Amino acid sequence: MTLRSFRPRALAAVSLTAVAALTLAACGSSDDSGSDSASGSDATRTVKTAMGDVKVKEAPQRVVVLDTAELDSALTLGVKPVGATHADVTSGFLNYLPKDQVAGIEDVGQMMTPNLEAIAGLKPDLILTSKIRHGDKYAELSKIAPTVMTENTGYPWKENFQVHAEALGKDAEAKMVADGYADHVADVTKALGGKEKVAATEVTMVRFVEGADIRIYSRKNYIATILADVGLGRPAITDKAKDGFSYDVSPEKIDLADADVVFHSTYGDPKKAKETETTGSGLWKNMDAVKNGKIFAVDDQLWIQGIGYTAADKILGELHKSLAK
Repeated sequence: MTLRSFRPRALAAVSLTAVAALTLAACGSSDDSGSDSASGSDATRTVKTAMGDVKVKEAPQRVVVLDTAELDSALTLGVKPVGATHADVTSGFLNYLPKDQVAGIEDVGQMMTPNLEAIAGLKPDLILTSKIRHGDKYAELSKIAPTVMTENTGYPWKENFQVHAEALGKDAEAKMVADGYADHVADVTKALGGKEKVAATEVTMVRFVEGADIRIYSRKNYIATILADVGLGRPAITDKAKDGFSYDVSPEKIDLADADVVFHSTYGDPKKAKETETTGSGLWKNMDAVKNGKIFAVDDQLWIQGIGYTAADKILGELHKSLAK
């Protein structure tokens, strides 16, 4: 079965929506600040954020994003930021993003330590980030441009996407994207045998992290929401995470991660992250998923760090390909 991706159909529909929106704007628009403009460029909208109500331009033209989720959101909605922070990876901007889409975006520093001077130099009219990442810099960022922060990142990614879309003036486009994603999810579930068969397949996501214990991902994180959307089962170990995020183990307890299917990724140096040690151990090799050929190494940048609809669409494709084997 050939599965469709949400992107082509959504973007085609979005282009029609954009034309309609421009036509309406040309006919006249109201400005909350009392300023009228034939192009609507001075009009504003109020966005509810983690830091309170923020007034932003109806159609921001110079957007700076300070995290990977915000970059995914902007590009998914057809907005190319003028600036973005980079993740702590050798590729800079995450490698699953099309090179032509990130080309020309100014790098404004590492995600947790953005260069405020560089951001100001880009003269943005909107900054997108989250309170958990940059809440301590809100006052400084707000002096540069209207700053829209969500409370958190990761698990509430769909709700955050809607906030990003509202700030960018892309509400209609956001609906197209969300609807397309739902269709893709339904296609994958059907292709894998339907809801009952999919629910009977238990899947574990394991992440090897340099400088930390091995994470068995639970239910309150980005990748878990995608697995849940498809309807995949999760082993009991995932419910032992006190924070709902992950249940962390040492290499000596990696067998707790066993399931019908195990996906795993690595952040940092494989040796320092204990991946090399763990995957070479007898415990790992004796796991049912390993013996049955149902263990798959996946790209950490895509499966864990991306956090957005463009990443999710690619993950759905990889889920289908792996689970259909």
